[in-house]
Amino acid sequence: MLTGNNPGISTFKGEERALRADRLGMSGLLLSVVAANAPLMVVAGVMPTAYGVMGIVGQPLLFVILGVVLILFSAGYAEMSRHVHNAGAFYAYIARGLGGTAGAGASLVALVSYSALQFGVYGLFGFEISGLFETYLHTTIAWWIPAVLGVLVVGALGWLKIDLNAKVLGVLLLIEITLVVIFDVAAIGNPSKEGLSLHAFDPGTLSGAGLGTALCLCIAAFVGFEQPPVYAEETSRPQVLVARVTFLAVTFVAVFFAISSWALSLAAGPSQIVGQSQKQGPGLLFGLSESIIGATFTDVLHVLYVTGMFACLLSFHNVVARYAFAMGREGLLPAAFGRTNPKSGAPAHGSLLQTVISLVAVVAFAVTDSSGAADHDPTTPVLKLFTWGGNVGALGIIVLLATTAFAVIGYFVRRGALRTQAPRIAASAVAGIALVVIAVYAVKDFDVLVAGAGSAVSWILPGIIGVTVVGGLVYGLVLRSTRPEMHARIGLGNEAFRIEQAWERADGADPAEAPAS
Repeated sequence: MLTGNNPGISTFKGEERALRADRLGMSGLLLSVVAANAPLMVVAGVMPTAYGVMGIVGQPLLFVILGVVLILFSAGYAEMSRHVHNAGAFYAYIARGLGGTAGAGASLVALVSYSALQFGVYGLFGFEISGLFETYLHTTIAWWIPAVLGVLVVGALGWLKIDLNAKVLGVLLLIEITLVVIFDVAAIGNPSKEGLSLHAFDPGTLSGAGLGTALCLCIAAFVGFEQPPVYAEETSRPQVLVARVTFLAVTFVAVFFAISSWALSLAAGPSQIVGQSQKQGPGLLFGLSESIIGATFTDVLHVLYVTGMFACLLSFHNVVARYAFAMGREGLLPAAFGRTNPKSGAPAHGSLLQTVISLVAVVAFAVTDSSGAADHDPTTPVLKLFTWGGNVGALGIIVLLATTAFAVIGYFVRRGALRTQAPRIAASAVAGIALVVIAVYAVKDFDVLVAGAGSAVSWILPGIIGVTVVGGLVYGLVLRSTRPEMHARIGLGNEAFRIEQAWERADGADPAEAPAS
């Protein structure tokens, strides 16, 4: 029912089921989206891992290739954002293009994938803060203590309105981008004794057993570019801003990370980058920075590394909360998750759900971490929680991206727009096929990522996504059989309200028979 105070809200459960509109402009949306990429975290954490663990020297070229694939993907994805406005983004698009059952499956994959990414970052966050206490305060604290505090602070901010979050994210993001640019310029201007080399862009460098996992890690670095549609209901002019921000984000990330990974290889030396990464791990950037720029800059970089992770955690939290909100609004989760905070308009119950799940995950890993054992490895939160969680989440995102690419084709073909949307349909097809290939390579090479952890882990981790896909599809089929009216409005979001209104005006009409337009 519409409320008298807010006649512009169109949601089938009333104002409390609507995210507050016109709260994000272009700058706020772009900052929120790029913050999820956590530029400094990727340069300091992901890039050394891809170099060291996977042994792929051509990482800069990977970012260029993935950037092209994701720009092709964005051609159809951005066009979909003009037609569908739903905080469920991925699953809403998939439902509209491939049907409600596929949408139900995608909704669960999105929750699991973004949550896994966030769990991983909490591990790195706790490890790095613990290291800062050890280095600067000479105090030893367990990694899980700052990780738990991070969960609680992020949860509190998630309960508040998105405007505050955008300001927090924006300040942190601009500072860390500036610092990375300073390092890049210094590294390119003062390379190692091997000189200014373009060896990292040689296709011959894309070889080795870890190529698939390196692709997975590098796609994880792009995660965030796909998030503008999640905020579509809260933006002004979503038909314009969402598409524009999507293209800006993916282009910026591709160029920024290609240059930054190249700068790392130049600073260490193309022939030494793999060995240096294996030796120093996440400390690679800081060691190179200190030798090129100095200790003071590196100290600031270290602190901003942590704040960048916090920005990333906050961004992931907001996305998962909105997915939970959209699912609760459409009946895929209990209805309580589809309600917003009446004061701030934030998806309060979805935020609370993500806080609780994150808290349980961090505590469970801390309990099983065996920190008291004599042979305990203090880098476990990085090597396992961060790296494993990041790759599981990235694999899920790849699956969602590929499925969405084909859903875009289905959406426009079903609406007779094959001719008018032909270029976008072709781009989506190419991107979808490329993403399927990347997913296959990622699963095949998972054993490189978990080397030494046992062969079972190499299929258990990607199996998490496989089980989620199957479970979500079964859930969708059950809903189709037992609750067809709920199944019919999966992915419709606020449009369900207008459909139900129209059918209720027709005498004796059954809302379950309403068309899923």
